[in-house]
Amino acid sequence: MSTTPQTAPAADEQQPTTSTRQPVPGHLKLLTTCFCIPLMAAATAFFGCISLICGLWDRSGSQQHFVARVWAATMLKFSFSPVTVVGKEKLKNFPISVYASNHLSYMDTPVLFAKLPFQFRILAKAGLWKIPFVGWYLDHSGQVPIDSGSSRSAIAGLLRGVKTLQSGLPLVIFPEGARTPDGHMHTPASGCAFMAIRAGVPLVPIALIGTYELLPIHVYALRPRPLKIIVGDPIPTDDLTTKDADALTARLYEAITAMYDQYSEPMA
Repeated sequence: MSTTPQTAPAADEQQPTTSTRQPVPGHLKLLTTCFCIPLMAAATAFFGCISLICGLWDRSGSQQHFVARVWAATMLKFSFSPVTVVGKEKLKNFPISVYASNHLSYMDTPVLFAKLPFQFRILAKAGLWKIPFVGWYLDHSGQVPIDSGSSRSAIAGLLRGVKTLQSGLPLVIFPEGARTPDGHMHTPASGCAFMAIRAGVPLVPIALIGTYELLPIHVYALRPRPLKIIVGDPIPTDDLTTKDADALTARLYEAITAMYDQYSEPMA
């Protein structure tokens, strides 16, 4: 097994299959263009400004996280997509953990911010820190940048994530590194397992259901629908070393895909 954690899957591991999604009906395109997008954009600007103001004094990030949760709940209301959490009781057992989710859509982030009942930090691509407002928010709210441009910078980002865990804050990450092109989970990177092992915390699998159908990659119209968050059983990292990161990642992949297959419905 390799002892160097992967921060993103290799290009030859991401081989999209043919998508089965149907064309978006005209009335949904109209609803998205005339109602959803304008309101979502306004909400993002409004809550973003509030968060930046809170960042002037909120060193713990708790107030900014609260603002993010309100923003996320607002985004879900504007998308007409209620969320059900299955296995919510498991979130109370291991609050300091690495929570790893499949990545289906831009709507994944609002879903997780709105429904995970604790303050957490995310790993995000370092390039986002260069975007005005977005970068300021990420920096002031204590999010963790990850740069996969080189092995040294990638490992440095993962070690920052370990320090975040050791400080008492959970991490929420998308180990696939990018949104799925076809609705199926692709090979996750082992960085999430590496951080969980180094910090001595559990790795918790999470399966998102419905966000791909709501807003697939390269589609710019919403298909409102009920969404689900499936929380899996925590995978312990006791007595593991970083040499076990690949095997732990394989267990994570199996757990997420099994939950997704159990709870998902055929794509519409």
